[in-house]
Amino acid sequence: MIKLHDKYFKPFISAEEIDAAITRLVNQISNDLGDETPVFVGILNGSFMVVSDFVKKYPKPCEVTFIKLASYEGVKSSEDIQRLIGLTQDLSGRTVVVLEDIIDSGNTLAEVHRIFKNENVKSLKIATLFYKPEAYKKDFKLHYVGIEIPNKFIVGYGLDYDGLGRDIPEIYQIKETQHMTNLVLFGPPGAGKGTQAEFLKEKYNLVHISTGDVFRFNIKNETALGMLAKSYMDKGELVPDQVTIDMLEAEVEKNADANGFIFDGFPRTDAQAEALDKLMDTKDSQINAMVALEVDDEVLVKRLLKRGETSGRADDADESIIRNRITEYYNKTAILKDYYSAQHKYFGVDGVGSIEDITVRLSGVIDKL
Repeated sequence: MIKLHDKYFKPFISAEEIDAAITRLVNQISNDLGDETPVFVGILNGSFMVVSDFVKKYPKPCEVTFIKLASYEGVKSSEDIQRLIGLTQDLSGRTVVVLEDIIDSGNTLAEVHRIFKNENVKSLKIATLFYKPEAYKKDFKLHYVGIEIPNKFIVGYGLDYDGLGRDIPEIYQIKETQHMTNLVLFGPPGAGKGTQAEFLKEKYNLVHISTGDVFRFNIKNETALGMLAKSYMDKGELVPDQVTIDMLEAEVEKNADANGFIFDGFPRTDAQAEALDKLMDTKDSQINAMVALEVDDEVLVKRLLKRGETSGRADDADESIIRNRITEYYNKTAILKDYYSAQHKYFGVDGVGSIEDITVRLSGVIDKL
């Protein structure tokens, strides 16, 4: 994720994919033009990187020239075009190939055709590295297209957002939702995870999604997903990951304007973590951190036995059960710790001390994300 001015952009097309697309364009055009010596025309400022890399790959003699946009700025730049500064050389009888970085609405292309209308060229062909078919509003033929992309604003590889981003060798796509903070919160039984989740939810205005609560809600209200989950549970089978993810997605959709989410009780496996990453990516977001409260086992046992005296929970009154629960937690957490550590997103936080002290430590991690 990168930030340019006031907007966030996420990785979209790699430098390798761009290079492959340019190679395909070079091969197509050189094969079509045979022994002709074409004039390649670039549209400044955006196409300078495309033209440079294209001409370096072109295997035959050619000429290169540029025309420049008089006005081209802002996210909806193609709508702001006023005029193009035209050509100065005689192109009569020449084969001209316009090399565009991107064609969306086609407004620039209309200006190009207007300029070349009286140039008496032998033929005029249009090649573009990126093309947004959903946005294209003109009838001009596009002879060569590198990569078709959705109608979302992109930066990089010569394309900018208010002056920034042209130098980036990859393509980034605008992140249309606000910047969110999404946490996976872990803690062994007795670590105070539920208490801290409430404090963090209030402090950062996040939505707390507990997998257990979500399951109970769906089953109690007999939603389609709840009934599906119950059908597996009644047979003593594990509920498939996709059912759980669908439930979580429904919760995320309910809170589309949230500043972020605290996921509690999910994921538990690498496969679930990958599924959660994919879900957040569809929302133009990501998991920012796995935060785990770390408390010594003996402290946990004492806390839970004390809680068992008043809670009435059988699993808080039996020390052997408590220790098994703690062991099970570590076995599950170890898998996720490795997964998020590989992404540099795992943060262990000392869970011993007053509630306020622990909240301060957690906040210190979150504030740096």
